Amino acid sequence: MALTNSLILPQNCLALAMANPLAGPDHEVAGWFHAHLTRTFVSVLRAFTEFGSSEWIGIVLFFVALYFVWKKWWPSLVTLIIAVPGGMLLNEWVKILVHRQRPFVDGPFVDWSGYSFASGHTIGATLLYGQLLLFVLPVMKARHWRLLSIFSAVFLVLLVGFSRIALGAHFLTDVLAAIVFGIVWLMLCMVLRKPVRRRNLRPEVIIPLANPGEALLAPIVAETLPGPSLEA
Repeated sequence: MALTNSLILPQNCLALAMANPLAGPDHEVAGWFHAHLTRTFVSVLRAFTEFGSSEWIGIVLFFVALYFVWKKWWPSLVTLIIAVPGGMLLNEWVKILVHRQRPFVDGPFVDWSGYSFASGHTIGATLLYGQLLLFVLPVMKARHWRLLSIFSAVFLVLLVGFSRIALGAHFLTDVLAAIVFGIVWLMLCMVLRKPVRRRNLRPEVIIPLANPGEALLAPIVAETLPGPSLEA
């Protein structure tokens, strides 16, 4: 999951010059949290931020992918790989292109490297919990379980984003942009997955056999019959 800049983009790649209209609020929020950090608060925030770390995301992806392989759910496996690691890789490209420095790079509780926009932990959490939510929602019938799943996913994403701001690793706009990028990427993956699902869901018909109580489940194959053309 960890990628060096040399593996992502060429070293001579030009950074994008992007004006930040919310630079004032960004620095005010970052400065307020930086002034109120304590050792206990930092320990709690570091625990929260682990829910968006590459290590944790890698562990969850590994077991979910194993489950999909065991069930032979190949379209879901491909969607998972493209949505989560693929989206995180795209975010690394955005970081290098935008080239925004972090709010604080050193201090009594701060030791960050890399670039700030957009938050990698936040987009990782958005992609992972968002994609898992899209997997489980269709099979949940009870309304309270659906609401609980949505609330849990949103809560984890916001918790990770808050921890990154409070720790001084990212500006507020870094976190908001990561959430927006993650949602857009998940929507794109969902739209692209629909044609694959239609091809896999072929209609079937039950054909009774000679022996009583036996039947054959066979797919329906559409055939084009000769006939008059409807085109002028």
